[in-house]
Amino acid sequence: MTGTITPREAAEVERVNASGRRPVLLVHGLWLLAGSWDAWITLLEQRGYAALAVDWPGDQADHAAAHANADSLSGVGVGQVADHAAEVVGALAHKPVVIGHSFGGLLAQIIAGRGLSLATVSIDPAPSRGVLPLPFSALKASFPVLGNPANRKKTVTLTFEQFRYGFANAVDEAEARRLYDTFHTPAPGRPLFQAATANLDPRTEAQADKRSPRRGPMLVVSGEKDNIVPWALANAAYKQQRKNQHAPTEIVEIPGVGHSLVIDRHWEAVAEASLEFLARHGGGPTES
Repeated sequence: MTGTITPREAAEVERVNASGRRPVLLVHGLWLLAGSWDAWITLLEQRGYAALAVDWPGDQADHAAAHANADSLSGVGVGQVADHAAEVVGALAHKPVVIGHSFGGLLAQIIAGRGLSLATVSIDPAPSRGVLPLPFSALKASFPVLGNPANRKKTVTLTFEQFRYGFANAVDEAEARRLYDTFHTPAPGRPLFQAATANLDPRTEAQADKRSPRRGPMLVVSGEKDNIVPWALANAAYKQQRKNQHAPTEIVEIPGVGHSLVIDRHWEAVAEASLEFLARHGGGPTES
């Protein structure tokens, strides 16, 4: 394989293709790595899928390496990650289910709009062009990045207090500290600036083709207590996506969870809601 696919991703693609099972591509968001999906991959494999997690260009192998190379994602933007994920999809033998969280949720919508996914689950998706609400909690959670214009070309590492407010407000402090110490890594500032200005820039990379006849079924998942992507943002994304006349669009709110819903103790409830939707709309673990 050539292009931007990493050796780790190439090995995962080869494994998934050899399995003959329906692939699921998992896309992480800011401040996380592909390894944040490990529990999901185990569950999906147990349910009969072949799952793999995609990297962002510049991602390091693990938590320690990411902090040791804190600038490795400087300047990385939405379009670059979307094109890379599309390249990984193109290497798969069959069209995958795509599941993304936060900016990964937006990327999942972009991939779906390109007609590259069989079905899509967009979990607490970052806002795209056409999503208009600006909730205070989202602005506060984004301020560590957006508060300094220089961060557009840099990476940003959150303090524990910032992570606690943005990600881990719906779990106790002990779990929040575990999540921070286990999963949190430096993230590029550029995607947040792209999302913040998406409605001012007709050519923004932070947009998805929401009316594409090739989009396929889509579920938007919202966490009831999410500060980064509260209900107003998730529901606005759903309302944009439901304009698609060619495939079903649904939204579900998971009670009692915040933005860390894919990595904290509630992750299985999110996974089960996703699997139930997929089973109803032709995205179950049958052979492709």
